[in-house]
Amino acid sequence: MEQRNLKQRCAIKFCVKLEKSASVTFEKLKQAYGEHSLSRAQTFRWHKAFLEGRENVEDEQRSGRPTTSKTDENIERVKTLVRSDRRLTLRMLSEQLNLIRFIVHQILSEHLHMRKVCAKMVPKNLSIEQKEMRENECLDLLDRIANEQDFFSRVITGDETWILEYDPETKR
Repeated sequence: MEQRNLKQRCAIKFCVKLEKSASVTFEKLKQAYGEHSLSRAQTFRWHKAFLEGRENVEDEQRSGRPTTSKTDENIERVKTLVRSDRRLTLRMLSEQLNLIRFIVHQILSEHLHMRKVCAKMVPKNLSIEQKEMRENECLDLLDRIANEQDFFSRVITGDETWILEYDPETKR
């Protein structure tokens, strides 16, 4: 994303050199980059900075301590710990890894693409094995419906689900 922003800033600088207005520059960015273009406010801010003589398209150094929590090492530590025990909560993960709970949540959701379901962290997309298991269960149910006349009389429904699958790891 940073590379795309730098390219757009170069384009803004070029438009300033051609004496294009900020509005025209913004329209050209929208035309070239579509939904990934800089916002109107950012475009106008950079346009003004280049008009005032700024030459550098890179961000200036910011004060404050640089972030050290979302490193590749910490992402791997969170991944390993979650894979070893899927029942860990955010609080438990943050205590074991000595990280802020918010950072652990960001790593899980943004970097590892996981979300909380029931009492464990799971990937957002089903794996091939999970898809095959669901398909096999459905085929088994279709066979039972075709072969057993009173199958539906023995089905109890509730809460939109009627297939029971016991997972020994979660004890549910």
